[in-house]
Amino acid sequence: MARVASLPRVVRVAADSPASSAGVLLGDEIVAVDGLAPRDLIEWRFATDAADPELTIRRGGLEVEARVAKAEGAPLGIEVDSAVFDRVRTCDNHCEFCFIHQLPKGMRRSLYLKDDDYRLSFLYGNFTTLTRFTEADLERVVTERLSPLHVSIHATEGTLRSQMLKNRRGAMSLRWLRALLDHGIEVRAQIVVCPGVNDGTHLDDTLAGLLDRFPELATIAVVPLGVSRFNPETSMREHTVTEARAVVDTVSAWQEAYRSVFGRRVVHLADEYYLRANLPFPPIEHYEGCEMHEDGVGMARTFESEFLGISSGATGPRRGFFVSVDTGEGLPPNPAAYTGLRTTTRVELRAPSATADRTAVLTGHLGAEVIRPLIDYLGRDDIRVIEVENRFFGGNTGVTGLMTFDDVARTLADEPEGDRFLLPDVCLSDDGRFLDGGRSVDLPRNVEIVPTDGRSLRRALQGHR
Repeated sequence: MARVASLPRVVRVAADSPASSAGVLLGDEIVAVDGLAPRDLIEWRFATDAADPELTIRRGGLEVEARVAKAEGAPLGIEVDSAVFDRVRTCDNHCEFCFIHQLPKGMRRSLYLKDDDYRLSFLYGNFTTLTRFTEADLERVVTERLSPLHVSIHATEGTLRSQMLKNRRGAMSLRWLRALLDHGIEVRAQIVVCPGVNDGTHLDDTLAGLLDRFPELATIAVVPLGVSRFNPETSMREHTVTEARAVVDTVSAWQEAYRSVFGRRVVHLADEYYLRANLPFPPIEHYEGCEMHEDGVGMARTFESEFLGISSGATGPRRGFFVSVDTGEGLPPNPAAYTGLRTTTRVELRAPSATADRTAVLTGHLGAEVIRPLIDYLGRDDIRVIEVENRFFGGNTGVTGLMTFDDVARTLADEPEGDRFLLPDVCLSDDGRFLDGGRSVDLPRNVEIVPTDGRSLRRALQGHR
C-alpha cells in the first residue's frame, strides 16, 4: 500500500513568528518554496532555511503567495503534518517476522504502512533493507549527507538473506551498504534473530561477515523476534530460555572479537535478551553510549541511570512502535537541523492528587521488570507497579509502547478508584490515543501522563509524598 502523494498541510503556526507575520494560516497547504515543490521534510528544511523564502500556498482551492521575512537559518515558525510529501517508498519484502503482518484488522489505516524508505530511516531511525535503494538515492544521501541511516541486515549470506526477506534482491542489496560506508555515511545495523532460522552458526557467520566486509558500521543491534497472536507464520516463535542464552553467549564472544580489532564492542544485545535468559543487564558503560537506545539496547540501564540521578538527561523513547507512520507524530533525530515537522507534544504532568494515598505505575511486562527494582530501591510501600498484560497483541509482546486502550482499561477497572495512576506517554499519540484508537481520557480511572524516562518518573513519584 502506498501513501498517495499530497501537499504538506500546516498544523501549527507559532505566535509572532515570521510565518505568522506573513499571514500563513492553519490548514494552508504548501505548494512550493521559491517556486520548487519540496518532496519531503528534508528538502523543506533546506528550502525554508534561506532568507526571505516565498511560499506558494493553497487555501480554499486558490493559490496565494506569502513572502516570509526572516534571516537565513532563522526558524520559519511553521509545523507541517508529514515527513514525506510525495509517495512513501513502501517495502516489497515479505519477511515472515515483520510485525506489520502481525497486526489485527480494524486498526488505524496508517499503521499498516510498511515502508522501506531511506528518508524515514534518516528522519526517524526506521530500518531499511536497501532492496529498493537506487543510484539516485545514493547520490542524494551522499550529496546531502543524510547520516546516520539504519539498515536491517538479518544475514550476510546472500541466499539466507533473500529467504528471510522473501525477495531475491536481498542477496545483492548489501552492495548499497558497502557504497554508503565507502562514502562516509554512518550506518547503524540491526539483526532480528529468528529461532531456527538465522541463529546458531548463521548468527556467527553474520557477525563474522559484518566484521570482514563492513567494519565501518557504527553499531550493530541484535534483537529478538517479536511475535503477536496474529502472526500467520507457524515457523515464527519466541526464543526459549536456552536459545536466548545461546544468543547472549554468541554475541558476548563476538563483542570481544570486535573490541580486539576496534577497541569497542560495536555489536550489542537488546535488553529483552537478558530478561529472557534470566541474566543481569551489563553496566551502562558496556553499551558504549547506547546509540541503539530506540532498538531496546541499553534502555533499561539508561532508565535506571536517569531514575537514580546518575545521568541528568532524559532519553525516553519516541512515541511507540509506529512513530513515523501516523500523521505528524514523532521527532526527527536532529530536531535542531530538521525543524518543520510537528513535534511530539508531551502531555504536561497534572498536579498530584491530594487525596490519593497510593500511587501505581502502569507499564508493560518488560517495563515492569525494569521498574520494580527501582521502586524497591525507594523503599516506599505507597508505590506499586501494575503490569498490563498485552492481550490485544498477545504472543511475547511486552513492550510498554504497545499497550492498548482495551488492555489498560481492563486492568484499571479492577483497581481502587482513590489511587493515583501514572501512565507513560510512549503508548499514546499527541492527542492521547492508544494504538487501538481509545483515548486516555476515557479510561475507567483518571491517569496522569508521564514522559517515558527515568528522571520524569522519579520526579512524578517525589512530587507525591
